[in-house]
Amino acid sequence: MKTRLLLGIVLAAWLLSAPLAQAAGPTPGEMAEARQWVAARFEGAQAAKAAGPFFSFTYDGKPSAEGLAAWELKRAVRSLDDQRTQYTLTYTDPKTGLVVRCVGVAYRGFPTVEWTLYFKNTGSADTPILSDIRALDVRLERGAEGEFLLHHGVGSPCQPNDYQPLETPLPPKAAMRITAAGGRPTNSDLSYFNVEWPKQGAIVVVGWPGQWAADFTRDEAAGLQIRAGQETTHFRLHPGEEVRSPLIVLQFYQGDWIRAQNTWRRWMVAHNIPRPSGQLVPTHYAACFGNLQPRAEEELAIINGFLRERIKFDFWIIDAGWYTDRGSWVNTGTWEVDAQRFPRGLREVADRVHANGMKFIVWFEPERATAGSWLAENHPEWVIGGKKGGLVNLGNREAWTWVVNRIDGLITSQGIDAYRQDFNIDPLAYWKANDAPDRQGITEIGHVTGYLAFWDELLRRHPAMWIDTCASGGRRNDLETLRRSVPLLRSDFFTTPTAQQSQTYGISLWIPYYGSGLGESDPYWFRSCIFPASRVGWDTRKTDLDYPLLRRMLAEYRQVEPYLLGDFYPLTPYSLENTVWMAWQFDRPETGEGMVQAFRRPESGTDSIRVRLRGLDPDAVYRLANFDVTGTTEMTGRELQEGGLPIAIKDRPGSAIVTYKRKR
Repeated sequence: MKTRLLLGIVLAAWLLSAPLAQAAGPTPGEMAEARQWVAARFEGAQAAKAAGPFFSFTYDGKPSAEGLAAWELKRAVRSLDDQRTQYTLTYTDPKTGLVVRCVGVAYRGFPTVEWTLYFKNTGSADTPILSDIRALDVRLERGAEGEFLLHHGVGSPCQPNDYQPLETPLPPKAAMRITAAGGRPTNSDLSYFNVEWPKQGAIVVVGWPGQWAADFTRDEAAGLQIRAGQETTHFRLHPGEEVRSPLIVLQFYQGDWIRAQNTWRRWMVAHNIPRPSGQLVPTHYAACFGNLQPRAEEELAIINGFLRERIKFDFWIIDAGWYTDRGSWVNTGTWEVDAQRFPRGLREVADRVHANGMKFIVWFEPERATAGSWLAENHPEWVIGGKKGGLVNLGNREAWTWVVNRIDGLITSQGIDAYRQDFNIDPLAYWKANDAPDRQGITEIGHVTGYLAFWDELLRRHPAMWIDTCASGGRRNDLETLRRSVPLLRSDFFTTPTAQQSQTYGISLWIPYYGSGLGESDPYWFRSCIFPASRVGWDTRKTDLDYPLLRRMLAEYRQVEPYLLGDFYPLTPYSLENTVWMAWQFDRPETGEGMVQAFRRPESGTDSIRVRLRGLDPDAVYRLANFDVTGTTEMTGRELQEGGLPIAIKDRPGSAIVTYKRKR
């Protein structure tokens, strides 16, 4: 079996054969399938027997399917709001007092259901060993024809192919395991999967900012077993102790898999991307200087330079190194503003930013403390690694309280509008070293839940604030993290336009909101870096930079900004080669408009292509505008979908942006 098949020939064939006008919204059939799944497992008498088919664990050496059938079961249902219903299954072991809760949520507007498991010891003694917890344990069955195909992706290990889409066939007897690496959830692979079989499929997602694992095991008949959860669990629970599992999400679909990805994108926007003060985190263009030994006078000078040129941004970012870092930004753990470089604090920069209509973003990394830092010296018991430095244990309540209050105080005193948290350490080895043989996985659970609770508390104290997640780029972009934050730097590999284009292609299938940036450059670079959160870093103390270009590129960004959270359609195969074209479409069907971005890479010998658009009304007329061509043209939706949109680019490398709007 070829385990990893690039999205090339297969996608090219799909692009030529896919249904062209099928909308991305859920169909009645999809909603019915999701409703039936929820009813069979969370409602009625059959729910008592349903635990085995959709989650599993081993308790005192016995599989959960044996034990749960004899345990007491209580069911509860309540409406969370007009879009969500919560279901709770509570199982109690009468012998040991172990209580297992499965808390599920069904979405009324999407064929989507999620759940999380909770295990609590209500007895007076330690429980027997609880192990092999798989929050997801389901069997999918295909029809008589066709086969299973797994769509998945590379995570963000800081390589040119970060977020590369992958496909793996799953024929009879196939077995595949995909895991996180080093304890950061998207350090090697994405924790997002689309299992496709003829004319239907299911999206499966593991939300866990730690070490997860997912197994896909094909039988000899028509079934595929999927098991997923925290990779290692083997522990006793102390009296009163409670732990949780990863979040699991299932989305059912019919039709083609790209359409399903857009249903997923819509669900992400509607129910997951943070909404500070009730408003979606804004798409934006930011600026920064990026010096890792920043100084107040430099930051103010760069801001003043942009103001001199009448160039206004939405946010200003100060990156690492503003604290007393003993000569290098990597020395974290002393969270005090460096008074020599910022004699009036970061507040001086914040005030200048605010006075000019921008918001202020500042970098932190509270989970890592190096030797010689305040934390390592004064509270080595809070650091897994002690005075030598290591991982600040957010599962330790005293450490958690200190971190919350310290970061909260800096946010308030320094006038910070958006909090940026990095994580430049693989935590798995620290977690494992801290666990006894009969407590394997406990430190990880404590840290993960402490990390999520830390962010929840910051957001409770600052309801208008939002969080930027950064973990050496995009190594912690699991769903639980993205429910509380957005990744403004999706990857630490951002040095070529080819990589930027390819990352946009891959990440857009799963994560609608993301960002990256660039320095001084040309239109090809700028257009390769159009994101929901874009940014630029120019040294505006120089007066000979191409400021007219920056103004023009910002104006282009503002024109297409409304489309960036819409539906996403790849229009060419994925490739990192410089001999090809790459193109995609962002579509807003509710307004009848969108855009196409196309890139002719530097070694491409083809000066034009035709790309078949999707999601359009075949009977409508669309007015099209090419940013590099004077005037507009008109084509019908049918022409754009069947014959394709012609795009010509004479330059190598070169780019094109074509917007379209349905005529009323």
